[in-house]
Amino acid sequence: MTAAAPVPLRIDFVSDVVCPWCAVGLASLEAALQRLQGEVEADLHFQPFELDPNMPAEGMDVADNLKRKYGMDDARLAENQERIRARGAELGFTFDFNARSRTWNTFDAHRLLHWAEGEGRQLALKRALLVANFSEGRDVSDRDTLVEIATGVGLDGERARQILDSDEFAEEVRIAERFFTQAGISGVPAVIIERKHLISGGQPPEVFERALRETAASKRDAE
Repeated sequence: MTAAAPVPLRIDFVSDVVCPWCAVGLASLEAALQRLQGEVEADLHFQPFELDPNMPAEGMDVADNLKRKYGMDDARLAENQERIRARGAELGFTFDFNARSRTWNTFDAHRLLHWAEGEGRQLALKRALLVANFSEGRDVSDRDTLVEIATGVGLDGERARQILDSDEFAEEVRIAERFFTQAGISGVPAVIIERKHLISGGQPPEVFERALRETAASKRDAE
């Protein structure tokens, strides 16, 4: 008896590269997909969302920004960061909150991610941007840094520079941001399976695994 072919599933991952729970969510989703090899074939698309679209060019101190936005005191901030660090460690992702003292504007990073999708390198670039920001404390708004990161995942550095020095893909990113905001996405990560099943937050792998398996089964039964 021939084994059933993997079920193709479109997955839209709405997120920002300075969102720690987005890094947790992606690592968790990838762990789930690893468990579902042979059952599910993921068609993964990263969609833009800016946590702070008005973030100034010079960025902001991470602690000051979180205290301002969420009313955290030092103790609560430290507790929150430790919880995120531990969740990341469970999934093989390193958070170094000592290295990451500032948070940055991410619009240019999203423009590069939009371009990278057409080059077949979007996932690699997304991973690299998350590592650069959270594990290495690099400025993911700096154009030289972005070109270096893009080159490091096999993208054309000259083309990346050309994009960053222009407004190319700016409108496409804004349209996508508006689309998902108007669809009701107000927090990230937001993972949408087959454009209809929403999973919010940095859920454990088991949550993604169950949702993907159930969606795949429903899709197979409908064919």
